[in-house]
Amino acid sequence: MLNWLVIGIGDITRKRVLPAVLAEPRSRLYALLTRDPRKAEAYSGVLAFTDLNAALRDLAIDAVYVASPVVMHAAHTIASVRAGKHVLCEKPVAMNYAQAESMAEAARESGRLLGIAYYRRLYPKLIRTRQLIAEGAIGQPVLVEANYHGWLESPERGWLKDPAVAGGGPLYDVGSHRIDACNFLFGRPQRATGLLSNALHELAVEDSATTLIEYEGGIHAVVDVRWNSRITRDQFRIIGSEGEISLDPLNGPTLRLLASDGKLTEEQLPTHANVHYPAVENFVAAVLDGVPLACPIDEAIWTDWVTEQVKLAQ
Repeated sequence: MLNWLVIGIGDITRKRVLPAVLAEPRSRLYALLTRDPRKAEAYSGVLAFTDLNAALRDLAIDAVYVASPVVMHAAHTIASVRAGKHVLCEKPVAMNYAQAESMAEAARESGRLLGIAYYRRLYPKLIRTRQLIAEGAIGQPVLVEANYHGWLESPERGWLKDPAVAGGGPLYDVGSHRIDACNFLFGRPQRATGLLSNALHELAVEDSATTLIEYEGGIHAVVDVRWNSRITRDQFRIIGSEGEISLDPLNGPTLRLLASDGKLTEEQLPTHANVHYPAVENFVAAVLDGVPLACPIDEAIWTDWVTEQVKLAQ
């Protein structure tokens, strides 16, 4: 059994993270850290802390889920692993690559597990895609195209518009998930650059981000994310020399494989109803059973490296 401390009770935490912890059979929601203890009242029997150091002194806590704003990820994670707790942290890892590296180093020094909640790595269709690529189903991969377009209106997510808190706009928010998905498929990125702009909204962060990544073997990835479209797009396609795989929409269940002979096959591979649940389940199994983490810190930091290259290119 794993006793969890969850840091932060925001929108995603209430909708997905806490239900996942409560549903996972070897997890116990033991404590919450929040600036407003009234938010914890909905969770009967759960301890409420307002001070992280006080919470970390509780020896009953085994694991910490860091769901605070990005600016706090490094401090909260490093304090937790140094206190002997295993940590599952929300994405992106940190505000920049140096912070991400410091988190990885703290985890190595402490001997604690540190995973990042890039839950799309556990989508059955993304796992199947990696298998198909390895089997040569589309020949030599040459290009990945990923687009996520939408509109940011939720008042609860207003903090994402503050670069001092969130690090960046759609590049950090929805872009990081797609960049990590590309890394999951093709490994460590070799080069990266990109463009940031404000095509429509006058914000302190970008409303448009286009990233170009090169992987080993000359594979290119183009990830375009934006907060300036009233039409939602969630496209993900891998093009190879002998075919292509379409995952449109990435958050849906469908995988389409088009072969060079024109044959089209389709598979339905739905994810869990709560997309955070498999990430929590995997983390618990990693701590208790020694199974591999779906997204270990040493892999996750390469998304931070990519986003930093994009920002440096401006």
